Amino acid sequence: MAPSTHTVTNQVPPLVGYDVFAGDRALTEAVERHLAPGILREAQEELSTLGRAAGSAQAQEWGAQANENPPKLRTHDRYGHRVDEVDFHPAWHRLLGHAVTAGLTDAWGREGGHVRRAAGFLVWTQAEAGHGCPLSMTHAAVPALRTDPALAAGWEPLLTSHVYEEGLRPASQKAGVLFGMGMTEKQGGTDVRSNTTRAEALAADGEYLLTGHKWFCSAPMSDGFLVLAQAADGLSCFLVPRVLPDGARNPFALQRLKDKLGNRSNASGEVEFDGTWARRVGEGGRGVRTIIEMVAATRLDCVVGSAALMRQAVAQAIHHSAHRSAFGGLLIEKPLMRNVLADLALESEAATTLALRLAAAYDADTEQERAFLRIAVPAAKYWVTKRCSAVVGEALECLGGNGYVEESGMPRLLREAPLNSIWEGSGNVQALDVLRALQREPGALDAFLREVGKARGADHRLDAAIKDLLTELADLEAVEARARRLVERMALVLQGSLLLRWAPPEVADAFCASRLGGDWGSAFGTLPHSLDLATVVERARAGES
Repeated sequence: MAPSTHTVTNQVPPLVGYDVFAGDRALTEAVERHLAPGILREAQEELSTLGRAAGSAQAQEWGAQANENPPKLRTHDRYGHRVDEVDFHPAWHRLLGHAVTAGLTDAWGREGGHVRRAAGFLVWTQAEAGHGCPLSMTHAAVPALRTDPALAAGWEPLLTSHVYEEGLRPASQKAGVLFGMGMTEKQGGTDVRSNTTRAEALAADGEYLLTGHKWFCSAPMSDGFLVLAQAADGLSCFLVPRVLPDGARNPFALQRLKDKLGNRSNASGEVEFDGTWARRVGEGGRGVRTIIEMVAATRLDCVVGSAALMRQAVAQAIHHSAHRSAFGGLLIEKPLMRNVLADLALESEAATTLALRLAAAYDADTEQERAFLRIAVPAAKYWVTKRCSAVVGEALECLGGNGYVEESGMPRLLREAPLNSIWEGSGNVQALDVLRALQREPGALDAFLREVGKARGADHRLDAAIKDLLTELADLEAVEARARRLVERMALVLQGSLLLRWAPPEVADAFCASRLGGDWGSAFGTLPHSLDLATVVERARAGES
């Protein structure tokens, strides 16, 4: 007979069966703000369909299964032939297939494509973040390939396809392909100019054989890769297909898969090239310039992905607090917990608002917006990705011991949280990139200040922060040692400006008071008590069915 020692009460129901898109007011308002009226309704319907899928029990189960069953490297077949394939759990393919079908690799060729894709990426990442890597790489490869119109004509329709086909075959036999990237090597890491992989020219124009290694190869199961290698005329960019047109496997020896802190469902590998056929992309000796737009696009995805993780963590924390009682009432009604939740909600909304503003700049594609992106992307990548770990850690604590248990899903979010701060250049790399733009591209600073200045006069704390920032920008001598502080202030001023223009007054007031006005402690939950925190929390509450 089963023991009956107690009746279970005061347990929080799972946050499931809801529309992840429609339940996110900061995101829905950003989409409405940045999309033209003629495509808005269609985009909203697409995003709500994706949002309902992301909030479903099925997608949540796929995410858990993909995380619990990481990919496995299969170097040889049963007969001893080298195959270098990565096997994934079926849940991974279901997640990736759903994402591709939803257009999450298709932004460059449709109206409002970047806003629509960024919003979808933010929604679907909340089901499981690991499979975002191949989506990001595939999407970001397009501008690099466009430096060679002939290559782009053949590959771009496959990269932007809404059809997912797993398995390695010649690209011409597939309705859609995925791309990865290989840049860093053991000896250099971020310093790609120290790469030693060699590219030896063949008789045919633009064709090479590569010999060398890549210490980090992203999405090694992909159909093609953009890699950097040293050619006779210097560091150049190359396209490496996994399968050659005749069906033969291109030499691509996967040595091992990385055993990572988080991002467990995704494969990252080490690869050796030994006579590997490649096609040069862009000008010889201009590899970094060729691939830089791919890097910029993946950096924006780091911002979007971190915003997604923050949003899901905050949604879980508020949901838990709205259903869990302690000390005579619901947690969400307790003034101190409300302060913590509101503080987290501010960080999440600021990240989402900034991410969608950057995506809109990509869609506009004007000289002014391109200049703005030159500073805003690395600044946002620096700040938003760093805030992610702090937000997720605090949100986990809102669930108490329950949040520390794997079944809650919060530990998976916490392990994933540091990734985007490291991927595509860690904090120092982003800060130094902002400095380069400041020192070499005065138009970029002008565009950034124009954007920030659109809210000037709306709040005295923003005005003071802009004044202080201008003082710091006036002295760029010996600036490297204070680069992080400078970039942090730039990101916060930009977020404050955007929130003052577009967020409700309660949100903008709380952000400016804490992040710009200095009325804030060293931990979440230290907002001024005089603010309207209940409204901030209620705005951030996920829609529930």
